[in-house]
Amino acid sequence: MPSIQNSPIADLTYRNYDGPLEAPLFRWWAIAKMSIRLSTAVKGFWAWAILSGFWYVILLIIFYFVDASPVPQTATQFYSTLVWKDQFENAFAVSQIFLFILALQIGAGTIANDNRANALLVYLSKPCSKLDYVIGKWLGIFLPMALVSAIPTYLFYGFCVLSYRSHGFLSQDPWLVLRLLPMVLVPGVFYASVTIGISSLFRQGRLAGAAFAGLYFFTVFFTKAMQALYMGLASGQDADGGSSNGQRVVQNLYYCAIDGIQDALAKIFLHTNGSPLLRGMPAVVVHRPSGWVFIPAFFAICAGSVFLAWTRIRAVEVVG
Repeated sequence: MPSIQNSPIADLTYRNYDGPLEAPLFRWWAIAKMSIRLSTAVKGFWAWAILSGFWYVILLIIFYFVDASPVPQTATQFYSTLVWKDQFENAFAVSQIFLFILALQIGAGTIANDNRANALLVYLSKPCSKLDYVIGKWLGIFLPMALVSAIPTYLFYGFCVLSYRSHGFLSQDPWLVLRLLPMVLVPGVFYASVTIGISSLFRQGRLAGAAFAGLYFFTVFFTKAMQALYMGLASGQDADGGSSNGQRVVQNLYYCAIDGIQDALAKIFLHTNGSPLLRGMPAVVVHRPSGWVFIPAFFAICAGSVFLAWTRIRAVEVVG
């Protein structure tokens, strides 16, 4: 009888692995890398990412025509009325709709689709733990969102440092470069937390996306109503220019939205109430809310959403 080595069906290609072995300390990074790869491959990701910074392009076009004006006093008068940090806050507020669309695309189905495919049976097999899974999914949304928010902001900041130091860009707020850092991280932290919480409730990405979109637009309509009410209460200001009690309540309610709470934190971190591009331009400027209320509320929402995802993640096999 021929030996197994001489058998034509013997597998002679197998060899024991003798390469480097590493401890599985960063199992979550494998999940995060796969999520990032899938996110950046989503149709329209790069288009929405570029559009999120379009207000900076508008500002650069305006600055170009101001600098090219044949009247020497035009640039001096224009930049003397400009509040530089408010331009970053305006750009951040304008980018909210595009950042929401990005979060909807890359985050709504991140856990729901895994539930549908019963992929948790694979993810949560040893040695991958539930903690690895949650961290990996969270980072897979946070990192793309944070980079999309940070890159145009700091590119614009660098351009202004090189071009407009003589117009008070650095002297107005020398710490602006540090104030911008928590601002650009806000969308990543918020959307990564909220989307995995909502996604964990569903077994289909489309249903999770519909629920997330419904929540977003409901809160937007609510804040628009609060904005109209805020304008109506403007006549209730005190004689010394302060706000009435009703106006302060509405002012806080105005920021009770998915994009509103992020705009509130941007104003708190930049220490500004916001302003239009030019003083005297018609605009509704709602004063920043209390940081003692909104910063804890922000982290409570994020922590609650992540905890919800943690409780919903189970490796359950469906047997027909």
